[in-house]
Amino acid sequence: MGVYWQGLVEAIRLLLSGDREVLEIILRTLHVSGTATIIGVMIGTPLGTLIALTSFPGRRIIISIINLGMGLPPVVVGLGVWLTLCRYGPLGLLGLLYTPSAMIIAQVIIAAPIITGFTIAAIQSLNPKIKLQILALGASRLQLLWLLLREAKLGLLAAVIAGFGGAVSEVGASMMVGGNLKGSTMVLTTSTVLAVNKGDYELASAFSIILLVLAFGITAALTAGQQRGR
Repeated sequence: MGVYWQGLVEAIRLLLSGDREVLEIILRTLHVSGTATIIGVMIGTPLGTLIALTSFPGRRIIISIINLGMGLPPVVVGLGVWLTLCRYGPLGLLGLLYTPSAMIIAQVIIAAPIITGFTIAAIQSLNPKIKLQILALGASRLQLLWLLLREAKLGLLAAVIAGFGGAVSEVGASMMVGGNLKGSTMVLTTSTVLAVNKGDYELASAFSIILLVLAFGITAALTAGQQRGR
């Protein structure tokens, strides 16, 4: 318990003192994971809605692949992105390896299947009669889609929360493609691992507490919006 208490004290000290390096790490964490979540939503919500509302050959196989993607090991994602962005990889000429952009790409690959899977479940959980009632009232296709998304809002917000949680808590892929470079690609998760490797458990606990507070604040805000719409 002593390490946890010391970590809490250190976290408070770092935040109150306005430590520049810590603030940069926090802002970079928000930037990388926030951007990855937004892109994941832009990919996963339309894709999940399309799959949930249409029937086509191979649909069950695609849903199975998406469900598999929801549990992709981050290290596997990191290796795939690293091989793609490395010097001799297909996209090596872009020079994205060991940059925040590479970390965003890896986290999008982790978050997008989660958001897609939750979206499919949210749309499919709606009462089938709702669609018939909306069409019977003369709604257009766009109006039908909008109303169905509004009805599934609780589930869709849960998808965003789950996607952000998957992105912000990821460490393996970020370390592989970001390199955990000081002043460039260090985020809270990778900084925690680095502190543990150095034996500085007090600092590692402080980073962990800051990460938990940050994640709780964002998920609490999303949850408030979710429950307000009940």
